[in-house]
Amino acid sequence: MLMDAYVRCMPGDDYRGRSTRLDAVARDRGRAGSATRDPDSSGDGPRVSRVPESHAHDTFSVEGIDTKAREALLEAVLRDHDGVSAASATERNGTVGIHHDPDLARDDLRETLEACGLVVAPGDEAFEARRAAQFASARVAVAVLFGLMVATPYIAVLYPTRVEWLFYDPVTVAYLQSILESQVATHFFVNLAALSGIAFLVACGPTVRRAVGAVRDGELTNEVAFVGGVALLYSYSTLAAFTAFEGAVHYDLVAYAVVAVTLWTHFGVEDPAVDPATSGPPTADAAADDADEEPVAMTDGGQ
Repeated sequence: MLMDAYVRCMPGDDYRGRSTRLDAVARDRGRAGSATRDPDSSGDGPRVSRVPESHAHDTFSVEGIDTKAREALLEAVLRDHDGVSAASATERNGTVGIHHDPDLARDDLRETLEACGLVVAPGDEAFEARRAAQFASARVAVAVLFGLMVATPYIAVLYPTRVEWLFYDPVTVAYLQSILESQVATHFFVNLAALSGIAFLVACGPTVRRAVGAVRDGELTNEVAFVGGVALLYSYSTLAAFTAFEGAVHYDLVAYAVVAVTLWTHFGVEDPAVDPATSGPPTADAAADDADEEPVAMTDGGQ
């Protein structure tokens, strides 16, 4: 049956609003008008409307559901498949959920989706990619948010005392200096140390892991230099803030470095959906497989 579907679904004009493989499959199965029908209605509605308790559930990440009409049309086509009791397609997330007989293999369902002209991502890869992308976005949020929280008190208190010539009111500068010389400064620097430290460990977590791995392997990389420099600057600032060591407290530079590297990593040089800390160089077999495999569509995760 799947081979017949492939023969019947040769691609036509694959643009929005024009005929696609999905439209061809729907016409061949008598479901061309199912996108506007009530799934629970009688007559021409879906052949099966209830999900047996023994049925399994699979979720696919797909590319090619470009309208709400085709979303409903795909659901109708899938419900008409032998062994499928229910199906739901989400155009916004690019996901398709299918309840089916346990004897119906996931690969068969994937072939059915591909026969409709959809690009289907392997389940494990899609899940890992979505999770990695979510973590990457969270690291950017942490870096920017915590960086602003560190920069604000520096702009309001510390910078005026370091560049006094920029300020016209010496009384204000003297007041700010008195704050830094009082016991309030301890709480002030504790907050800055916590914010900048958390931002570094969370936002630059993958970078830190890669740097540690490089040091363990006896390699000197840019990431080793970055992590080492930030760690030294943080330690220097901590000594200056909480001991008798005389020096400037540079938690602001730590925060700025974390924000810059995080943004560059996320938007500049790497795919945020891949964590290089957990992926090694591709093998020759893997490279050959990737060359033969069709493009994989990544979604924003969630149904």
